[in-house]
Amino acid sequence: MQEFIKNRARQEIFKLKPYTPGKPIEEVKRELGLEDIIKLASNENPLGPAPRAIEAISNMLSELHLYPDANCFNLKKALSGFYDIPITDILIGNGSDELLKLIAETFLSSGDQIIVGKPTFSEYEFAALIMGAECIEVPLKDFTHDLPAMLAAITPKTKIIVICNPNNPTGTIVNRTQIKEFMDKVPDDILVIFDEAYYEYVENPDYNTGLEYLAQGRNIIVLRTFSKIYGLAALRVGYGLTSTEIAQAVERVMEPFNVNTPAQIGALAALQDKEHVQKSRELNSQGKQYLYNEFKRLGLTYVPTEANFIFMDTGADCREVFNRLLKLGVIVRTGDIFGYPTFIRVTVGTEEENQRFIASLEKVLKDLK
Repeated sequence: MQEFIKNRARQEIFKLKPYTPGKPIEEVKRELGLEDIIKLASNENPLGPAPRAIEAISNMLSELHLYPDANCFNLKKALSGFYDIPITDILIGNGSDELLKLIAETFLSSGDQIIVGKPTFSEYEFAALIMGAECIEVPLKDFTHDLPAMLAAITPKTKIIVICNPNNPTGTIVNRTQIKEFMDKVPDDILVIFDEAYYEYVENPDYNTGLEYLAQGRNIIVLRTFSKIYGLAALRVGYGLTSTEIAQAVERVMEPFNVNTPAQIGALAALQDKEHVQKSRELNSQGKQYLYNEFKRLGLTYVPTEANFIFMDTGADCREVFNRLLKLGVIVRTGDIFGYPTFIRVTVGTEEENQRFIASLEKVLKDLK
């Protein structure tokens, strides 16, 4: 059987690196026998789902025997009004992950190249490699996308450039001026993807989304999600804003019924829940300031963030810190998977969760001295 797989499976799959998700709460319960656990590893909204989404989903459960709307018409119509763009310019996917894979299937062939930052969200590389394309990683500068270096990395093989803004795992942004200078120079025949999964959390007034360049008719896709600030990570709803022509091309490789009905209805209701979004922003802003102050008190360095997580240096082996925090019922994300062996990434939680994290971290670091 092993020989069969080796000889018959597509060779591209052997280059793929398995995605490393945040450790699930249930797994920690099973492994360590703990019951009181907080998860600050996957950038989930600590306030939970948008209340309007919960209500809307509860009201449609008697319709689970019916297939979903394959075109996601009502959700697309709502997004069309929300962003004031044509309904034909919108893609809906089973999370942004699916959209990234569909975009790769549409535009990439063996031997093509994409350019991304390093470190950044790993699914960009996955989507490229599975199509036989090469992923060119450009190191970050001061934990931020180095756009001039990304421009310098362009070759005749470059098909796609991805800018994660704010960037995961660092939480940094490239600002309005930097994006303009980049877009002024990037060739028109390259597709630029702005992954803006965390844009609702941004507080910096110098932030600029990729939507400006969509309005200019550039070949771009802006990716956003209902998984983060709207609190619908379990439903998997991501969307892309682009041109009609690009959307129609991507839809050619899209599976029918790719977004289930509860997800569509929940996302539609969440989009209208402005109060939940505002509360989530305020909680995140307050939580960031608390964690910043505590890190300074403990003498720890961190990367100021525009997202709902903080990339910080523990000054110790991140795996050891992770395992010790785990035994205290606190789940975070290790930085070694991003190339930073002493860093961890921690999601901004509720006030109680943030306080518990700091108390646990302080104890762990004291024990490690």
